[in-house]
Amino acid sequence: MTGHLLVVGAINIDLVVPVQSLPGPGETVVGDALQRHGGGKGGNSAVAAVRAGAKVRYVGAVGDDQLGAGALTDLRADGVEASDVALKPKVATGCALIVVDAKGENQIAVAAGANMRLTVEDVETALGRSEGWTSTALVSTEITPDAVVAAVKGARARGWLCVLNPAPVIPEILETLDLAPIVTPNRGELRDIYRLLGGEGDPDAKDAAAFVARHTGAAVVVTLGSEGVLVCDAEGQCTTIPARPAARVVDTTGAGDTFNGVFAARLAAGDGLLEAARRGVTAASLSVEAAGARTSMPMETEIEAAFAAQ
Repeated sequence: MTGHLLVVGAINIDLVVPVQSLPGPGETVVGDALQRHGGGKGGNSAVAAVRAGAKVRYVGAVGDDQLGAGALTDLRADGVEASDVALKPKVATGCALIVVDAKGENQIAVAAGANMRLTVEDVETALGRSEGWTSTALVSTEITPDAVVAAVKGARARGWLCVLNPAPVIPEILETLDLAPIVTPNRGELRDIYRLLGGEGDPDAKDAAAFVARHTGAAVVVTLGSEGVLVCDAEGQCTTIPARPAARVVDTTGAGDTFNGVFAARLAAGDGLLEAARRGVTAASLSVEAAGARTSMPMETEIEAAFAAQ
């Protein structure tokens, strides 16, 4: 199944240092070698979607520098159509500094760079160019708030299905939640959205997700790491989809991005909500078995083989 997907989000270069243990406050740890990978939640999700069989156009921004040129080369090498990526002069390309320990856990600091120069005009132009080509968009929030709002509003105004990955949760998404995007937070982001919507107390994930779903009138899909995902439909009815047990955990970086890309790709191809979530969970479980956010992302054949074996 092949779907057409428009992805709006951040483009980074990831600089990764593998270490035995993560540093504590004020502590220095030493790793063997520096690794460089393409990154950014949007960019990663776009690559995951392509590998899952989707045709993908990308909307984002890079700086007019060597890292930006490399970031675009990386996207295109993975089959992502990047003609709608804006080139921002005299601005550095976004960069993430990542430390990964021997158990696959990580610490990440991000310099947003050109991602915070993506404009409403950049987004609206790209949406217009994609009319008639797609009816599904995936939007993440590591870009300017105005661009996030424009992307969700523009997609919904065209009648498209819109998946919103609120990582991080920004106050401006309140302007979009009444438009019924499918929201895909992790536990912490779900808590932040619950409180942003006026929720009180500290409910469990199921109750918080049901609260958010009833407010938005659309599904909420909560990523739970090694526990899989929790899917709540617009009426607040929730289903837990367990993760496929990983053969070994090497690196959890990008697992959430893998889920979002594959989930959105399957929706674009016509899958129902639960079916798309199951494929996304399978792909994310496969991704933690190798190093690197993108280098670990499985191909469609790998996803289908692992899915069939469960």
